[in-house]
Amino acid sequence: MLRPAMSQIIKKDDNYYEFVVAVAKRARDIADESEEEHVILEEKPVKLAVEELASGRSKIRHNPVSE
Repeated sequence: MLRPAMSQIIKKDDNYYEFVVAVAKRARDIADESEEEHVILEEKPVKLAVEELASGRSKIRHNPVSE
């Protein structure tokens, strides 16, 4: 289970789907960066991404709905 929980990170009017997508994208970036720099991660990329979003180091980008 992720700590902190999603409900503690996202705001009331935010979208869970956007949160999950943001975590997945950031986790992929973290994994790619560590592979390029030949760094072995002690924590899983998803956990690091969630912690970054929780602390405010990363932000969720809101995509406007186009019609």
